Amino acid sequence: MSRSLRAMILLLLVAACGGGNYSAPRNLDDACSIARERPKYFRAMQRTERKWGVPVHVQMAIIYQESKFIGNNRTPIRYVLGVIPMGRQSSAYGYAQALDGTWEEYQRAEGGRRARRDDIRDATDFMGWYMVRSSEELGIPLDDARSQYLAYHEGRGGYARGTYRRKPWLLRIASQVDDRAETYRQQLAGCRRR
Repeated sequence: MSRSLRAMILLLLVAACGGGNYSAPRNLDDACSIARERPKYFRAMQRTERKWGVPVHVQMAIIYQESKFIGNNRTPIRYVLGVIPMGRQSSAYGYAQALDGTWEEYQRAEGGRRARRDDIRDATDFMGWYMVRSSEELGIPLDDARSQYLAYHEGRGGYARGTYRRKPWLLRIASQVDDRAETYRQQLAGCRRR
């Protein structure tokens, strides 16, 4: 086999094993545009809606808030004295910004060891699993984007204790998530008719 052929095969293998497309869709303010540009995302969310009952527009709004649809998103690095890196703010990672411990709990319960936070299918399935548990334990309707987001952000225990009530910034963000979910719901209803 010639050197150039071996080099070409090696290049193809490396490209095939490379990471996925983790960039955000172009127009995050238009649910129809996201669905057209990333049909895999939309199919994953529809599958989660069928399996868990969490509406697509609620999933989309929370993913937007958590990661802006960037699959390998991580929390920022903390610095001491503005220059010495001290690690990330948390272990949150992926589309759903799932923490290590919560993700491991999901893997044991549903996803298996191969489930990955940077895979949109696994991330939306995780969200469905988490929100159903929030619904069962806290009585939060699956279509209540605001309350589901608060329970998602604070954890079910924090939500039950009302920790979000002392965080005006979080209440503002939860209202924005709710507004975005309603916008996405209306847009999806319109683009399905086209």
